[in-house]
Amino acid sequence: MLTILPQLAIVIADLAAAFLFLFGLKRMSSPVTAPSGIAYAGIGMIVAVAASFLYALSVETEAEPYLLVNAALAVAALAVGGGLAWRSGKKAGLTAMPQMVALLNGAGGGAAAAIAAIVLLGGITDTAVLVVTLAGALIGSISFSGSLIAWGKLDRLIKHPLRFKGQQIVNGLAFLATLAVGGYIGFITLSSNVPMLAMPLLIAIFFGLSLLFGILMTLPIGGADMPVVISVYNAFTGLAVGLEGYSLQNPALMIAGMVVGAAGLMLTLLMAKAMNRSVSKILFTNFGATKAHKQSKIEGELKPAAAGDAGIFMRYAKEVIIVPGYGLAAAQGQQKLYELVKLLQAADVTVKFAIHPVAGRMPGQMDVLLAEAGVPYDLIFQLEDINPEFETAAVALVIGANDVVNPAARTDKSSPIWGMPILDADKAKQVYVIKRGEGKGYAGIVNALFYKDNCNMVYGDAADVLTQMIEAVRGLGKAAA
Repeated sequence: MLTILPQLAIVIADLAAAFLFLFGLKRMSSPVTAPSGIAYAGIGMIVAVAASFLYALSVETEAEPYLLVNAALAVAALAVGGGLAWRSGKKAGLTAMPQMVALLNGAGGGAAAAIAAIVLLGGITDTAVLVVTLAGALIGSISFSGSLIAWGKLDRLIKHPLRFKGQQIVNGLAFLATLAVGGYIGFITLSSNVPMLAMPLLIAIFFGLSLLFGILMTLPIGGADMPVVISVYNAFTGLAVGLEGYSLQNPALMIAGMVVGAAGLMLTLLMAKAMNRSVSKILFTNFGATKAHKQSKIEGELKPAAAGDAGIFMRYAKEVIIVPGYGLAAAQGQQKLYELVKLLQAADVTVKFAIHPVAGRMPGQMDVLLAEAGVPYDLIFQLEDINPEFETAAVALVIGANDVVNPAARTDKSSPIWGMPILDADKAKQVYVIKRGEGKGYAGIVNALFYKDNCNMVYGDAADVLTQMIEAVRGLGKAAA
């Protein structure tokens, strides 16, 4: 048994960790305070991990000879895991963040599933603990294998969704088989009946089926649904960790898991709303599939423009609204963009940024991108705040964004993005779109905005185009001097 002092220290550490998690999450609600919020949550995790070593004072007598070895293994695991996470975090560029988030989601889900496996193999007598442990094992395993598939898709290792006839039936049968094996494990554990197979084998089958379902559920998902997928698995991982915290009776684990799970659920709801999809439809109705639609005929033509001409036009505009997309992140053009913005501001041009909730490949990616370039937060506006201003804006500059500015979402009922809230860039007096080519967005449809009379295309890598715009604007200043 723990003596009173270590027990008191664990309780205090768990409360401190819980406070730091919640305080950190609160500060993450704003880009201004988000860096310190991440630091506070990280400190909370360090406190919780350090306190867990105090449980070594309560091991069974039979385990005492292995205590030193196990403690050394735990320290080594922390060093290896922490070192790899630190190194990969420092190396990963902004375009690789979605992949990294997917991997970390998977790691969290896998850790929760591993805890559940150990608890199940150790034997459980309490019904509530057994049900919670099995639920955590199922959710954690799905999150682990599903996140790995999501990582493969985001990293372009898996380039196309895998869909086949009867896929939903196969997925449903796999899920029912998983539940049946889990239920059988629970029945055998509580009734003490002799199982048809050895219990370790049954547990292995249960985990195998859970992992298989995670793979089957994620394979048909297309790139357009990736922001929602990441949010869903984030919520799954948090829930699994919270459930296993209950199994271990660890308050810090329970609170951390529930905080992550609740935040992931909220993010999922926001992403679903931003893509005009209900969560139930995403989860239970042909998850991730997009039906073949015949797009309405688009009138007009693509009108190329020179980067320098576009830069000069913006120099004499009264207000410019910039819509950044994944193409800006891929080109690493954020520094050049802010350099152009400062030149325009120096010429008394009002510049604002418009951010769509699902811009990029993960929620918040554009906010982080602009923050890295040093763009002041008071220049950045979300969809519902900036949309009314497009009608009076002289210029909308769209950089590497596609579906989130496609007016077909408002006008074409046959479009797969019909009803999706978009940024009203097409309502600006003049629109410039920086794009590498004439490719389609994640939804796989032609963007009607590009063919409108008030829109010109500026083709090229975003960083190169922005450099040409900067040179053109600076050239005006030199000519005036």
